[in-house]
Amino acid sequence: MPNRPASNANNASIAVIGGGVIGLGVAWRLAQRGAAVQVFDRGAAGAGASHAAAGMLAACAEAEPGEEGLTALGRESQARWPAFAAELLDVSGVDVELRPEGTLVLALTADDQARLTHQLVFQQKLGLPLHWISAAETRRREPHLAGKLAGAVFSPEDTQVDNRKLVAALRVAAEAAGASINEYRAVKAISSRSGRVEGIVLADGTKVAADTVVLAAGAWARSIEGLEPELRPPVRPIKGQMLALRMDPAAPLLSHVLWAPGAYLVPRRDGRLLVGATVEEKGYDADLTAGGVLSLLEAAWRAVPAVEDLPIDEMWVGHRPGSRDDAPILGAGPLDGLIYATGHHRNGILLAPITADTIARLALDGTVDAAIRPFGIERFGSVAAAAE
Repeated sequence: MPNRPASNANNASIAVIGGGVIGLGVAWRLAQRGAAVQVFDRGAAGAGASHAAAGMLAACAEAEPGEEGLTALGRESQARWPAFAAELLDVSGVDVELRPEGTLVLALTADDQARLTHQLVFQQKLGLPLHWISAAETRRREPHLAGKLAGAVFSPEDTQVDNRKLVAALRVAAEAAGASINEYRAVKAISSRSGRVEGIVLADGTKVAADTVVLAAGAWARSIEGLEPELRPPVRPIKGQMLALRMDPAAPLLSHVLWAPGAYLVPRRDGRLLVGATVEEKGYDADLTAGGVLSLLEAAWRAVPAVEDLPIDEMWVGHRPGSRDDAPILGAGPLDGLIYATGHHRNGILLAPITADTIARLALDGTVDAAIRPFGIERFGSVAAAAE
């Protein structure tokens, strides 16, 4: 059922469930247009997947067969990132550190090279700006790489931002525009009557009226009550272990984002070197494991041997919100006034600009942007079956 737009944005009351980059971005765009926006998060805003992420904007390097639609969505969002970051800096004063170096997808062996060149043929057929560079050129760009390597795929438009600074910037921007951020106020249920959303019910029983509810609760989206099972988005938690090493900021080991066999490495300007990430179907398990950390460190060491001398700065676990097809769920729900903005899996940071823009338009104008039309919940047919 199409979502009815509010007749006047200044009169629209909107509850956003979830205070990560998706929820905060949507809230910012809604509040900019005069809507009365309240964001509710079960913990601290941005403390979930948004805090755990690496901040990569890898629309090109991650393009795979069968995900052409997702690649197109990612590319459109990627194109919006420079203006999005600049606007955030202007409004919040926080630089999210959108970096220009690009990404290297490393081949250490001939087998790695064969796999990457096969994938590169597909990616170049999509018109993506990636190309193969020799071992010598790869080492020129990154002198601290392993002694033996075959070369790399270079993706100049796949960049990165600091996801934790992004959370901070979005919060400041959303609040400056008039949005209210409610932390440690878990939403128990969405309330409705006669096929129309009425608002939300908090875990303490408090009822909050709203004309529109945006479900942006990430990996917890399916746990929100008040919807029939077939209306709950088929989203599950996908565990990821990560760690950060500490480099000398004046002489960092890497400058590019590096995808190596078995791990990715993301250098930050403050000297942190992020290493990630495992992909585990273990529900909401939040334990770091010896095997998970070992696999990441070993893969990082094989690509950049000098990491063995770096101190460990931090280790953590996050839960990506994965849908049945690993693509986001964006658009109106069967209940009038319900909008989904969840299931972004590993692309939440990349897709933040386009999600914020299109979901705000949908909520206030009733307009379904062509970019998100393929990603509605109706694509799953029987939603309950898709979630099993």
